[in-house]
Amino acid sequence: MTSTTTRLLRLLSMLQNGSHTGRDLAERLAVTDRTLRQDIARLRELGYPVHADRGPIGGYRLGQGATMPPLLLDDDEAVAVAAAMNIAADGSTGIADIHANLERAQAKMDRILPKRLQRKVGALRTVTEIGPAVTGSREPDVPVAADTLATLATAIRATTTIDTDDGELEPYRLISWQRRWYLVAYTLWTHEWRALPVAKVNGIRSAQRYFAARTLPDDDLVAFVLREIASTGWEVHARVTVLESAETVIARINPTVGVVEPLDEHSCVLITGADRLETIAIYLSMLMMDFRVDQPPELVAHLRTLARRYTEATPPEA
Repeated sequence: MTSTTTRLLRLLSMLQNGSHTGRDLAERLAVTDRTLRQDIARLRELGYPVHADRGPIGGYRLGQGATMPPLLLDDDEAVAVAAAMNIAADGSTGIADIHANLERAQAKMDRILPKRLQRKVGALRTVTEIGPAVTGSREPDVPVAADTLATLATAIRATTTIDTDDGELEPYRLISWQRRWYLVAYTLWTHEWRALPVAKVNGIRSAQRYFAARTLPDDDLVAFVLREIASTGWEVHARVTVLESAETVIARINPTVGVVEPLDEHSCVLITGADRLETIAIYLSMLMMDFRVDQPPELVAHLRTLARRYTEATPPEA
């Protein structure tokens, strides 16, 4: 027979996942209606606001209480929460005093997570770096499944290869930047270092084949990923000649915007990109410098349209 404590925890877990009829709860817990009502009363005594809705579609559900009661998380939820806390602790959140609170929450999670989940979370924590949160972005989020990140993190930590639909690769580091995930890897089908958008890699699965670590393409893998994104990682790429020195442009922007290549003392090339032409146009206007778009021609046409609109929106001087 299931103990009362175990049964209460199962009941709480079910209520946290939505509303349930009394009959459904009693059947799933294998108890009588009277025992169910007693268990509901015990949860209320412990501070859980269990509400009862009457009627043909009524049932029991958790409501909002005056205090924060303990929560029950399943394995996937626990890993997701722990991973999100790790990223928030390393990144810039813009919330005062959040780091101390996150550290206490992380310590609590670490103490109660089962060892199998601690290995997943620990692997993800040790193989992930966070890109600089210094620019805003209007690009759509590209979510990645927690299981996928856990598979990659475990392979990186164990130095085992990953199979994908394109072929086999050696994974080295996960980079989280602008709500997107990138994998620094050596691709065995092209024999080159890549910064792969994890969301666009199909068929990720562990190959369980050990490999000898190679010399990394850069001591700073975050910088490597940002350069790759600027030159190849966007839907739209642009090459712009800026009529200022490379040092001036670099001081004005940051690595997340693009790669700067000097031409002479008074000009340089900016290689940048985004998922939309409109975003590149915004970046260029924020430079506050004279520039000339070399490519693509679609961006030139878009800027001409903007120039016409701005001109027509500006009243002539008296």
